[in-house]
Amino acid sequence: MEVLRRKLETIQENWPITGGFRIARGAKTQAQTLMVCLQEESAIGVATGRGECVPYGRYGESLQSVTAQIEAIATDVRNGLSRDDLQDAMPAGAARNALDCALWDLEAKQAGKRVWQLAELPQPKPVHTAFTISIGNPDEMAQKAKNARQFSLLKLKLAGDGQDRARLSAISTARPDAALILDANEGLNMAQLQALLPELEAFNIALIEQPLPANADAALCDFASPIPLCADESLHTAADLPLLAQRYGAVNIKLDKTGGLTEAIKLTQAAKARGLMVMLGCMVGTSLGMAPSLMLGSMADYVDLDGPLLLGCDREPGLNYEGSRLMPPIPALWG
Repeated sequence: MEVLRRKLETIQENWPITGGFRIARGAKTQAQTLMVCLQEESAIGVATGRGECVPYGRYGESLQSVTAQIEAIATDVRNGLSRDDLQDAMPAGAARNALDCALWDLEAKQAGKRVWQLAELPQPKPVHTAFTISIGNPDEMAQKAKNARQFSLLKLKLAGDGQDRARLSAISTARPDAALILDANEGLNMAQLQALLPELEAFNIALIEQPLPANADAALCDFASPIPLCADESLHTAADLPLLAQRYGAVNIKLDKTGGLTEAIKLTQAAKARGLMVMLGCMVGTSLGMAPSLMLGSMADYVDLDGPLLLGCDREPGLNYEGSRLMPPIPALWG
């Protein structure tokens, strides 16, 4: 199909977070997102594709830096850069994610098909998402857990500050019915992890996510944890799996780390082939940023796509959440 003209637009946006959001590395009160819009005119008409990313300071990203990355290849994008070419033109990260997902959305609209059909993936079905409880004092976190009664899987942020055991006890008392994912965001050392593990036997813990810093997780090689450990900050693309498979039993796949859905598909398939459990995760962003990950829902063991639920308001149209049940995106949103 001959491309007559393609327009590229980047839009920086701020979305207030209800009550703020705190993890071991710090806190924030708003989600900063970058939306990419690609409008393409061809012989069959005009179509628009959109993608969203959340720049992550952990990897040296900001709204300004990811915008600059996109502007650096803007001429190629306007001249018809393909998704395949994009994988080599940009490194994995938030900027490539926004462009990659916008290209998927554009292709789907031009073809009159859904993204899952173009990618030869199973048709997405509703999934159940976890709900995240950010760091606070034990009573605050217990109350948030009570308020999230409709979620049977809760993700609890750990601080590594000596109060984590009290936080866990308070939440488990408030929600004895819920399974828990503990997320340290690299906040523990090996001694803290080994001391914590025996204390967790009394609780319903499904996973422990990224307990150690990414540059220190070689200590987990062949470590026999009684609770599966899940790589997050250590994992970006499929190239990371050979080492990580010796250290973790699960991986958290986020499109802002993989650099888009294209690489996320490869990573998910490779992880499952190695026998690793897969979690679909997210940064705090809008429904537009969550929607592409739902294409992989059939391969996920855990889903943590609650980003829009943490915001004061979401993009319209957004994803449909019925309690913990998350519906696939409608075409007007994405894909």
